[in-house]
Amino acid sequence: MYKKKSFFIVFEGVEGCGKSYQSKKLFNYLKKRKIPVVLTREPGGTKSAEMIRNLILKDYFNKKSKEKFDKYTDTLLYLAARNEHVKNIILPSLKKKKVVICDRFTDSTIAYQVHGKKVNLKFINDIHKIILDKLRPNLTFVLKVSQASSRLRLSKRRVKNRYDKFSKSFYSKVQRSFLKIAKNKKNYYVLDSSKNDKLLETQIVNIVRKYI
Repeated sequence: MYKKKSFFIVFEGVEGCGKSYQSKKLFNYLKKRKIPVVLTREPGGTKSAEMIRNLILKDYFNKKSKEKFDKYTDTLLYLAARNEHVKNIILPSLKKKKVVICDRFTDSTIAYQVHGKKVNLKFINDIHKIILDKLRPNLTFVLKVSQASSRLRLSKRRVKNRYDKFSKSFYSKVQRSFLKIAKNKKNYYVLDSSKNDKLLETQIVNIVRKYI
């Protein structure tokens, strides 16, 4: 039975791991059971944050431009989108005792920007202290995927974003980062999503039911 409390769930992982798919499956499961739930994503989630997301993507895909966002400019834009998202969607929803499911959150910034692009960790942590305060996910699912499964899913995407086109070595580095972040943390669950089947959906639902 639902305990009528706020709860923050995050799905993390590299492109093609199935996190967006599984977050939607969990959202639909909870919604059918009349549990107040919000499904959102990062970067994005609000009108202003989606505008920032589009700005980042537009810069990346403008191949004719010789001047590209510096990695710190890029990171600041992601953090700006997060600030809007947290203030306007996540915190208000949690205050209303809703379950919030988010497709990516802070761990993606650490995995991609810090470990992937070598952005200074303290730089990000200092900003997070201000925009997040004490906000932390109650439960994080890290979906681990084989390179073969990831590549197959990405090849089927009609619309690709900037992170769908990085090298295999970059994805491997980022996935190792996610696994390192999750290691020995009680509220983190690392699940193999290479098959992304009903068994995985059931695993996720069973874990969530223990908490809410």
